[in-house]
Amino acid sequence: MTTTATASPPTLGKVYLVGAGPGDPGLITLRGKYLLEHAEVVVYDYLANPKLLSYVPKTAEFIYAGKKGGGLHAFTQKDINRLLVKHAQRGKTVVRLKGGDPFIFGRGAEEIQELVAEGIDFEVVPGVTSATAAATYAGIPITHREYTASVAFVTGHEDPAKKMSNISWEKLATGAGTIVIYMGIKTLPSITRKLIDHGRSPDTPVAVVRWASTPQQRSVVGTLETICEVVQQADIKPPALVIIGEVVKLRSTIDWFEKRPLFGKRIVVTRTRDQASDLVAKLEEHGAECLEYATIQIEPVEDYRIFDAAMATIAEYQWILFTSINAVSYFFQRLFHLGLDSRHLAGPKIAVVGRATAEKLLQYGLKADLIPEQFTGEGLAKALVQTRVEGSRILLPRAMQAAELLPETLTDAGATVTVAPVYRNVPPPGLGDELRRHLLSGTIDMVTFTSSSTVANFLAMLKADSKDEAHALFSKVQIATIGPVTTATVLEHGLSVAVQPEKYTIADMVQSIVALYRTSAPSANR
Repeated sequence: MTTTATASPPTLGKVYLVGAGPGDPGLITLRGKYLLEHAEVVVYDYLANPKLLSYVPKTAEFIYAGKKGGGLHAFTQKDINRLLVKHAQRGKTVVRLKGGDPFIFGRGAEEIQELVAEGIDFEVVPGVTSATAAATYAGIPITHREYTASVAFVTGHEDPAKKMSNISWEKLATGAGTIVIYMGIKTLPSITRKLIDHGRSPDTPVAVVRWASTPQQRSVVGTLETICEVVQQADIKPPALVIIGEVVKLRSTIDWFEKRPLFGKRIVVTRTRDQASDLVAKLEEHGAECLEYATIQIEPVEDYRIFDAAMATIAEYQWILFTSINAVSYFFQRLFHLGLDSRHLAGPKIAVVGRATAEKLLQYGLKADLIPEQFTGEGLAKALVQTRVEGSRILLPRAMQAAELLPETLTDAGATVTVAPVYRNVPPPGLGDELRRHLLSGTIDMVTFTSSSTVANFLAMLKADSKDEAHALFSKVQIATIGPVTTATVLEHGLSVAVQPEKYTIADMVQSIVALYRTSAPSANR
């Protein structure tokens, strides 16, 4: 008797329709973020913020299904439906990332109908829809008990294949207190005329919000009678939402997003890519649009012989000095590589250059014994000299190339200093041409520098080989530095500094930038 083996049916994957929200990446749901972190294939839209893709594993397949140049779409809706089916049939976990909410004018239902027809499992994760986000970020409550208890969401872009509209304009015009129109810029003249013709007062307040919840947000206000002219004069283009109703009057009181002190400012952040997040987050909290240009790439050194020898005799040292968070990170990376841990450092005291470095040290279970009042190498040197370091052995793990003021000052005071390189600064592959265009076009308001090496590498990326060329590139741009050493490097290149905080930390630097723009006259938002 013979038996015939039957092939097992292929294991199907699953498709998740995830609402990406209106534009601000912070508005995605926790469920949506979790699914992005576990996706194998991501199909994303034009209106989904690209920053959300940073949550996706680098091994995943990324498929852009938004608009190409000229407003054409990369894929038709049928193409997208088939894409989802194809990858799910391959057994993949597919995330379909859709701007706003999948079910509010997002065609999510059409995609699910295709999945159901093919027997593909799915889940839908709601997103913050653009209507509520645009109103909230423009300072407009779409309902208010003194104005209205009803709101209607309407598309201004119906299926062109339909022979007649299924929007009852005669009922809508006076039937809802607030009307929010999606995708209504191109048809705005027709929409306003229909509402007026069917009984809505021409004096009804109207707001139009473009790129809601993003640093590019722009809001204009008029009435049903005037809004078309206002939009044309302000050159408002899609994507934008139209909010119609008496609640628009509250914008003058509630507007908050566009009144933040750095709103409309484009600021270049030049830290290393893995360290930029804190500075970027703090600047964005105050409304800035940040462009990240990493000018330093941190790498381990090739030769650790000095460090390894110091670790073998660490009990003979009186001090270990850390002058940056990078020094802390790469110190412990090598320490762990040697099979050691923090207990090996029980003998010497530890001094750090500032609070941020002290906080980094605490992550390894160690508290700094000394933090100078002035957060610089010079400040650390002065504080150590006051402890009488004569005859002391001091270990200084640091970058391969660094200022010599600290070890020289301590040596002059009678200490024996071992400089042990644990990392090196390498210029990353740059985007110099793109950066030059931004600077010369006047679309950059400020560039931030947090170390002397960021200044030198930034100018090298720009190929600014002379002071005259550097001055030309920065003629329309202000500069912020974190402290006097960085400021001195900027001045050496013939440039001026608009901001330097009294305390040399990221938080104080941001506060100084905010103070500068709060006292200056507001500029037109881009």
